[in-house]
Amino acid sequence: MTDDTGHDGAEAGSHGVADPGSLSRAAFAATIDHTVLGPETTLADVRRVLDEADEHGMNACVPPCYVAEAAEYAPDVTLATVVGFPHGQHAPATKHAEGETAWRDGADELDMVINVGRLKAGEDDAVREEVAGLVAAVPLPVKVIVETALLTDEETRRACAAARDADAAMVKTSTGFADGGAAVADVALMSEYLPVKASGGVGSYEDARAMLSAGAERIGASSGVAIVEGHPDA
Repeated sequence: MTDDTGHDGAEAGSHGVADPGSLSRAAFAATIDHTVLGPETTLADVRRVLDEADEHGMNACVPPCYVAEAAEYAPDVTLATVVGFPHGQHAPATKHAEGETAWRDGADELDMVINVGRLKAGEDDAVREEVAGLVAAVPLPVKVIVETALLTDEETRRACAAARDADAAMVKTSTGFADGGAAVADVALMSEYLPVKASGGVGSYEDARAMLSAGAERIGASSGVAIVEGHPDA
């Protein structure tokens, strides 16, 4: 199916939070994936993020090596982890195995990086099949990181279409490890295809609200506490 802009299957305005400013503090906090994914992350860092997520009503996103310990430490926190992170160049079978391990270890959601090189080479079928393989391998929501800072608008559309056609739950702007992060224009474009997680450079309540207004439904940020504490009801 093609929409009136000529793009396959896109439907503008089909996802997002209708009125982010009306969200209660609790509802707003539930949109935040409080994140720690740096290369020097320790288990103590993960526990701190989990404590903050639990206290403020956020979700958490942690490195895969700590998922089992995180799930045991904070069983009431919705726990995401990453797959193929940060460059997306793992073999598809490796990504699928990584996702299965994370599921067995107690992850609730997976954020998988696409192979940007495959997309740029026009191998959209390979991108779609890799995502579909992970979706089929685990009974968990899969968020697909497309790394918008490295893509043209048309490439972003193709990445989002591949994720949608692979039955992913959500598309995500960024890993935070490429130059540039979430941008309002990218979020608006991506929301035509699937729910969006805006990640990368979101550091305040105002930033997060702008992303939600543009069409995001989730926010990924290492500044989750500051973001939630910026809510008018905090």
